[in-house]
Amino acid sequence: MQHEWLRLHPADNLVVALRDLPAGHLIEAAGKPLRLVEEIKAKHKFTDQLVTKGELLYMYGVLVGKALSDIPAGALIHTGNVVHAAQTYVSREQAYTWQPPDVSKWENRQFLGYHRADGSVGTANYWLVIPLVFCENRNVEAIRDAMVEQLGYGHQPDTVVDVNTLVAAYRKGADAEAILKLDPLRKGEEVRPARVFPNVDGIKFLTHDGGCGGIRQDSEVLCELLAGYISHPNVAGATVLSLGCQNAQISLLRSALEKRGVAGEKTVYYLEQQASKSERAFVAQAVKATFAGLMKANLCTRAPSPLSALTLGLECGGSDGFSGLSANPTLGHVSDMLVALKAKTVLAEFPELNGVEQELIDRCETTALADKFAKLMRSYSDAAEAVGSGFKNNPSPGNIRDGLITDAMKSAGAAKKGGSGPVSDVLDYAEPVTKTGLNLLCTPGNDVESTTGLAGSGCNLIVFTTGLGTPTGNPIVPVVKMASNTTLADRMADIIDFDAGPVITGQQTIEERGEALLELLIDVASGTTQTAAQRLGQDDFIPWKRGVSL
Repeated sequence: MQHEWLRLHPADNLVVALRDLPAGHLIEAAGKPLRLVEEIKAKHKFTDQLVTKGELLYMYGVLVGKALSDIPAGALIHTGNVVHAAQTYVSREQAYTWQPPDVSKWENRQFLGYHRADGSVGTANYWLVIPLVFCENRNVEAIRDAMVEQLGYGHQPDTVVDVNTLVAAYRKGADAEAILKLDPLRKGEEVRPARVFPNVDGIKFLTHDGGCGGIRQDSEVLCELLAGYISHPNVAGATVLSLGCQNAQISLLRSALEKRGVAGEKTVYYLEQQASKSERAFVAQAVKATFAGLMKANLCTRAPSPLSALTLGLECGGSDGFSGLSANPTLGHVSDMLVALKAKTVLAEFPELNGVEQELIDRCETTALADKFAKLMRSYSDAAEAVGSGFKNNPSPGNIRDGLITDAMKSAGAAKKGGSGPVSDVLDYAEPVTKTGLNLLCTPGNDVESTTGLAGSGCNLIVFTTGLGTPTGNPIVPVVKMASNTTLADRMADIIDFDAGPVITGQQTIEERGEALLELLIDVASGTTQTAAQRLGQDDFIPWKRGVSL
C-alpha cells in the first residue's frame, strides 16, 4: 500500500488520500506526474484525470457517482461537484466459484460456550425481562430496580462521574462556572458485590415503544423479533410482561416461538397485569418468576465448542473514508475464514448495499435466493422513494465530512464486510439464521435497528466497524468495536476494542489483521475478554417498525 494515496481498482478514476496532501503537492498517478490543484484531506477522494460534466465516477471498480461539473485532475470531489449514481442490476446469470482461504490452523480451535437443548451454543448466558407493550416499561424498570444491584449485576464502569463532588462544591458556594471547571470523574473500578448466580452473565431488560398502536404488522414483527431474542443461544429464558389488551398478544409470541421450535425447551414466564390484583402484586410476581428463572439458568456452564458454532453479525456505523479500506475488508476476511470453517456470518443494512447488488446477486448460491434479494432491495428502495427519500440520502453528515460522498461509495466499502464467500441464504427482518455460510439480512442502515435485528436473527457475536466512533452495543450479544484508523482507536480507547489502522499505514496486511481479530473473537466468545460495550453497559435495543428507515 502506498503511503500517500491509493487506487483501489484499475478501472477507478477516483483515488483516496491516505494522509493530508497540500495544494500543489506532486504525486505520480497512472505513470504520470500530477500536481494537486487544492488540499486533499486524508480519507477524501480526488480525480487523477480530467472528468467532464456528466461523466461517471468509479471506486472499488464500482460506479459511485456522476460529475455535476467539469472536475480537473488533482481536484477534490465533494457534494457540490458529484451526485450519487449506482449500477443497475439484473438476474443471476451463472454459478459463482469461490476459493476459500486456508483455515487449516483454525480447524481444531474451540471456544467456551453455553450449550443449549436445540444444539446451538451461546457466547453468554442471560435472563430476559420483556414487555410486550410499552405500557409495561415502567414495571420493567421497577423489576430492574428491585433486582440488579442486590443480585450483583450493578453496572459500574471503570470511570464514572461522582456527583457527590459537584454537590459538595455547590453547598460550599461554588457558582456554575466553578462547577464546569471541576473534575468529577471517579478513577478506578469500585468493588462490586459477588453475583448470587455466577453462571448467569446478567438480567437484560428490553424496553421499547411498540406492541400497540401503529399497524398490526408492527406488533407481529415485534413478536417475531422478541421470539428471536428468547430463542437466542445467549439467552436461558425470559419473564414476559403483558398488559392484556395490546396488539402484541401473548399468543402471537407463543406462535413465533413455536415456529422456531423452542416451545417448552426454554423457561418462559408469561404474566398479565390486567389479571393481577394490583401493580405491586404484579411486580412482586414478576420478581419471583425472574429469580426462579435465574436459579435454572445458573445450572448451565461453559463447555468447549467448535468455531462452526459461531454466528457472526457484520455491522458498520459512523463510517469514514477509511472504513472500506481497512476495517471492513479485515472483517470480510474474518467472514471468509468463518465460512470456510462452516460457521455462519450475516451481512445486514440493505440501504448500504445500493450499487453492489449485482455482485451479491451473482454470489447467491441459487437463482431463488438472488431473486429474493433483488425483490427485497427493490421494495425497500421503492418505499423510500415513495415518501420523497431514497437510498441516495443514506450518507450522514459525518459520513460526508469524512469522505463518503455518495451512498454508492459508502455501500461499495460497506459490502467489504461480507468478504467474497457465496451467499447461502437471504433473510427478511427477524427471520432466523439457519444455514452455514454468508447470509444477507434485510435491516435498515440505522445502527441500532440493524444490530437489534442481527441479534434477533441469532448472531451470537457482532463486529461493528467504525471510522468516527460509536458506543453502540446490544443487550444479549457481545459487540466488538473495530476502528478503521489508529487515531480513532487512540482517541476513543474506552469504546474501541480493535484497531484496523495498521492496514492503512502498511504495517500489517488485511489477512494478518483479520487473523488477529479472529483471536479476539474467540476470547470474547469464551467470556475471557469483555468488550467495551459490555463494560459500559451499552444495551441498545430498537426494533424496526418496517417504516422507511435508512
